[in-house]
Amino acid sequence: MVNQGSERNGRSGGLRQLPALQVIAPEIQGPEDVVADAEGRVFTGAMDGTIWQLTLPPSGVNRTRSVAVAHTAGRPLGLEITTEGRLLVCDARRGLLRVDPREGTVCVLADELGGEPLRFCSNVAEAADGTVYFSVSSRVYGLDDWMGDIVEHTGTGQLLRLRPGGTPEVLLEGMEFANGVALSEDESFVVVAESGAYRLCRLWLDGSEAGRCDYLVSGLPGFPDNISRARDGAFWVALAGPREPGIDLLHRAPPQVRRAVWRGVKPFRPSPRRTARVLALSPDGATVCDLRQTRSPYRMVTSVCRSGAFLIVGSLVERGLAVCEFSDSLPNSTH
Repeated sequence: MVNQGSERNGRSGGLRQLPALQVIAPEIQGPEDVVADAEGRVFTGAMDGTIWQLTLPPSGVNRTRSVAVAHTAGRPLGLEITTEGRLLVCDARRGLLRVDPREGTVCVLADELGGEPLRFCSNVAEAADGTVYFSVSSRVYGLDDWMGDIVEHTGTGQLLRLRPGGTPEVLLEGMEFANGVALSEDESFVVVAESGAYRLCRLWLDGSEAGRCDYLVSGLPGFPDNISRARDGAFWVALAGPREPGIDLLHRAPPQVRRAVWRGVKPFRPSPRRTARVLALSPDGATVCDLRQTRSPYRMVTSVCRSGAFLIVGSLVERGLAVCEFSDSLPNSTH
């Protein structure tokens, strides 16, 4: 499927301490993805299906205001703010949705592929012409058993494309837990996180390279999750957890061994490690910024974006979003 790329680019911004995180809006349970618009409005989706809008005033996050703007009746994961101010939402149980936060309306854009339900929509990006690119993490496991797909290494993730007025079509398949999706600034390629393989896959969409796949970066130090794009074209990537040597070893074992291991660990569901880590990567895969916090009170960071002077992260399992001030001269994020 993909031409083999090199290991993680050696040009690095260096590992640094992630500034102390402050939790806001603790009424929001499991804000898996977080996005922000040019006006500073922040959106996220909760475990109970609620879509929230937050405002972070420049005077400080203690005065953050949050309001519920819609409900998907499912489990929202990845979000994208459209040019019309609506939201594209990947709902793990309902498929690809369009949400109007002003009206509170929810419209299903796609919930099946070839007659089969979309089991596990994960993340989404929209091109200027309205074409939508979105990921399906697994065709074997749903969200409740996401860990089973990582353990078994099923390789059933997909990248789909939905043209305006069309139906979903498969662009890439055989991916190891397809996750975050982002377009390059010039829309010449789309990046997809393969969480189960510690890499970001790049599919060229335009020019002489159109249709070719390679890796923007591989050999990441953790499981890449959601991706947001900064205004200079850099990609912010959340690492949901550090690499696990046991998982790496298990992935080299026969499929029947991996299935047996998942049956054994499924009842116990190991807790996420207490680390928080996010990366900023240049459009060619070089590390611009690498921020980590060990013994973090906020676990399993699954998303990251910038809004004004703040870096905002979300988590599949925690209550509330977590925010820190970040004054580096890196640009704000767009999804």
